[in-house]
Amino acid sequence: MVTSVTKIDQIETMILDIPTIRGHVLSMATMRVQTAVLVRIAFSDGSEGIGEGTTIGGLSYGAESPEGIQSAIDTYIAPALLGCDADNVNGAIQRIDKVAKGNRIAKTAVETALWDGLGKRLGVPVSQLFGGAVHGNLPVAWTLASGNSETDIAEAREMIEARRHNIFKLKIGKRPVREDVAHVARIKDAVGDAASIRVDVNTAWSLQDARWGLRGLQEAGCELVEQPVPARYHRAMAELTRGYEIAVMADEALNGPEDALAVADAHAADVFAVKVAQSGGLKRASEVIAIAQAAGRGLYGGTMLETGLGTAAALQLFSTVETLHWGTEFFGPLLLTGEILAEPIAYRDFCVEIPRGPGIGAALDPDKIAFFRRDGGRTLKTAAGQ
Repeated sequence: MVTSVTKIDQIETMILDIPTIRGHVLSMATMRVQTAVLVRIAFSDGSEGIGEGTTIGGLSYGAESPEGIQSAIDTYIAPALLGCDADNVNGAIQRIDKVAKGNRIAKTAVETALWDGLGKRLGVPVSQLFGGAVHGNLPVAWTLASGNSETDIAEAREMIEARRHNIFKLKIGKRPVREDVAHVARIKDAVGDAASIRVDVNTAWSLQDARWGLRGLQEAGCELVEQPVPARYHRAMAELTRGYEIAVMADEALNGPEDALAVADAHAADVFAVKVAQSGGLKRASEVIAIAQAAGRGLYGGTMLETGLGTAAALQLFSTVETLHWGTEFFGPLLLTGEILAEPIAYRDFCVEIPRGPGIGAALDPDKIAFFRRDGGRTLKTAAGQ
């Protein structure tokens, strides 16, 4: 009996530009538009998989830009995969790693589409391919990033009243450290015990600033500080982790399992913010999670402010994690003025719902895709008859 092999027939990429509902102030940039690279893979049996690769603030945040992500896929990754066995995702990952070093976000977009296609062909959610979901929903934070204390307080109170979020992460690091601490203290004082307050410095502080900052934040009732110093400063992160009761979380320092092992070995964080795109895909993110678990580190589901597509993929993976000590921040779709999914991800009772259905549980809205699409897109196919 001859069993036909489903092959990768066509890989299409496109860039979407979606305005945000407000300015999202980071230490290195202010975002008013989120740019996402979408991948659609068509398989020889007629099935399809979709994926997303998204960064924050373009090249001001990291080494990959949306344009570079698309180029890496079109020029290097897609040609290496056309005609390959679609069901062998591990084989595809190895092939991708041979033709492209780094480029974790580009790899994530393609790998997600492969997992999505496989799940659809098998009729199971991607969570099942990673052992099975143990959660139907997950706690979800909201980022307060206007930079204005009164605006952030009003926004936080509105979210608590609507039962949408009671965990808030404040973006700081753009102002002098004492001003940032005072800003956080005002917000914590306003919301009191009704909400958990954390901060993200996005690597902006020196070690000296961080010492002052962590002490002040701890006294203000803040519970966690994310990546206060540059990612490569493991010794500084270790000193801060040892020196204060406030939890220290690694983010930009975690670019795949090798980095995770180095951070764990240096005791350079209490908590790992695990991002699928920053890890290099769902498989590598699962490995980062396993390292954190083995090292006794807390876990937090991080975001690159993906659309509903990338968010759905991340939710599939994190639904399989037994204990997420610090919850998640999978709020990306809520920051955008337009929804690109046919059925939006649901947020209620301070949680985000895990999408149901085969694959990543998401389908695109073609009208919204056409509206936000930057250009006509690019498509690579196998040659006729192959």
